[in-house]
Amino acid sequence: MIFPIFYNWVIIICRTCFNSIEVNYLAVWLTLDYLSDLMYVADMIIRVRTGYLEQGILIKDRAQLKKYYLRSSRFLWDLAALLPTDFLYVFLGIHTPLVRINRFLRTPRLNEALDRMETRTSYPNTFRISKLMLYIFVLIHWNACLYFALSNYIGFGADRWVYPNITNPVFASMRRQYFYCFWFSAQIFTTVGDTPLPDREEEYLFMIADLLIAVLVFASIVGNVGNVITSLRDRDNVFFPNHELVKAYLRNHHISKELRKRANDWYQHLHINRKITRENEILQQLPVQLQTEIAVSVHLPTLSKVTIFQNCEKSLLEELVLKLTPQVYSPGEYVCKKGDVGHEMYIIKEGKLAVVADDGVTQFAVLSEGNFFGEISILNIKGNKSGNRRTANIRSIGHSDLFSLSKEDLTDVLSEFPAAKRLLEEKGRQILTKMGMLEETGEGEVGEAEKVETKLSRLESNLDALQTKLARLMVELESSNHKMLARVEQLELELEALENQLPGNEGGEGEEGEGERGEGVGGEVEGEREEAEGEEEVVEAKAKEQGQGQDGDDVTKEGDGESTKSANEEKKSQDMERRVVKGNGCGVEDSDEGEKKRGDDQEKNQEKGNDRPGKGDGVEIENECEKEEISGEKE
Repeated sequence: MIFPIFYNWVIIICRTCFNSIEVNYLAVWLTLDYLSDLMYVADMIIRVRTGYLEQGILIKDRAQLKKYYLRSSRFLWDLAALLPTDFLYVFLGIHTPLVRINRFLRTPRLNEALDRMETRTSYPNTFRISKLMLYIFVLIHWNACLYFALSNYIGFGADRWVYPNITNPVFASMRRQYFYCFWFSAQIFTTVGDTPLPDREEEYLFMIADLLIAVLVFASIVGNVGNVITSLRDRDNVFFPNHELVKAYLRNHHISKELRKRANDWYQHLHINRKITRENEILQQLPVQLQTEIAVSVHLPTLSKVTIFQNCEKSLLEELVLKLTPQVYSPGEYVCKKGDVGHEMYIIKEGKLAVVADDGVTQFAVLSEGNFFGEISILNIKGNKSGNRRTANIRSIGHSDLFSLSKEDLTDVLSEFPAAKRLLEEKGRQILTKMGMLEETGEGEVGEAEKVETKLSRLESNLDALQTKLARLMVELESSNHKMLARVEQLELELEALENQLPGNEGGEGEEGEGERGEGVGGEVEGEREEAEGEEEVVEAKAKEQGQGQDGDDVTKEGDGESTKSANEEKKSQDMERRVVKGNGCGVEDSDEGEKKRGDDQEKNQEKGNDRPGKGDGVEIENECEKEEISGEKE
């Protein structure tokens, strides 16, 4: 759609303003007009069959596609752009191309096409500049056509501002007319060069409008070019470290010329060969799955060459490729030295490295593309004689590109793959065995087994102690509940006794009966109290016996509490039958005797009538009972 839309935007206005162009090439214009109309129709047919996304799913059903397009507002605009306005030629004449102005309504389709091209091109900055220049060309073209039309309206050669008189053979040719007008418009929009001063009002208005547009054009050009330059600089900053900051740092700290030269050579190597040292930052904006697929396609063949990673799970390798970090070494630079603690392994992507002696001159071997080293030091294999330290000096012969994999990254990945971890450790032991760097000792394993047994026995003893404490706490809780119930019953009985001792509304007969009744009540209360004390003693004895016997038990069960409770109740009933309450004047052998005596006292009171109890009767009994209560509480 780029060609037909641009054709209409450029040719319609040109044919309208330059009459000679319209007349001389009419057949060509009519052919191109209807060819562009056919392309408009083809685009509408394609739009009917173009899928769309609905809730993230691409809809491809033709019936739904047709319904979606015909009900959209875009269909109405496309239909309006294809209205047969060419029939107006019959009334206005064949040389009036302005009747096709409705073809401009397809401009949004052009913007869509350019946006898609910008996202697909490999050079987006160049495409943005080209698109800006294309827009400026169309704007200058329209202004040139309007300038020529205004000159025709005022009169060619009427003053210095308008187009010169076309009767002059120099300015009569069609090409001269268009090029002169285009040059005049370009001077105005770019504010470069001197243009003749206007003389008429129409000319002033035209120049004012052109100057205002020129300000916007100039600002857009400067802004877009500035954005392109900024994006290019940002791209370089992402791909490569900032060289200017490093040079300033080295200069301010008075670093030696030799060291500064090495740093500059390293930067120069990166820029010339387009080496990237910050790959992970570049791919950060992509989804994790897409990052993994890109990293796998780039680095997996290199990682698969490492012996210890061969025959590993593919998912493990996919995790590891995201952890690979590219590094570039300069000529003569040491990658690692003998005796250093190994924190990473290296895979050679490009270049050559030498295994050298301590003097740095003697070479034992040369490592090239696809070789690797340092893989044993990051596995922490037990029995390694080198103790995860480097066993050789590795130096770069020229510029070398390596991939490094740190010990921390490998540990994090292997924590999710325990089977792969055991496999890698086994392969590492085999390699160390071949090299004679593995100590075969079983003492460590025996010591570890003993430590595990000691921990298990200690945990079992702690568990037994906790179970014993739990059993004692359960017994104490049950005992506290019984004590609380006994005290509540005792308080209820005391309250009842106090209510019975209060003087009634009747005479001495009632008082005497109440006094004698108090004797029985006091004895009853004392009996209940001693019952409660007996229960407490029994419960405490049970608790001691249970606490001594719980060391060998596993868990205190619910049934033990129930059996203890039933035993306590049985003991309670037996103690109530055996125990005899001793008191000074208020002794009662058991509850039945107390009831019997209470009944006899009531009969005597009825026979005596109004005789009141003496000092040594019910009152003394009550006082003695209270004393007995106090002494019992103290005990």
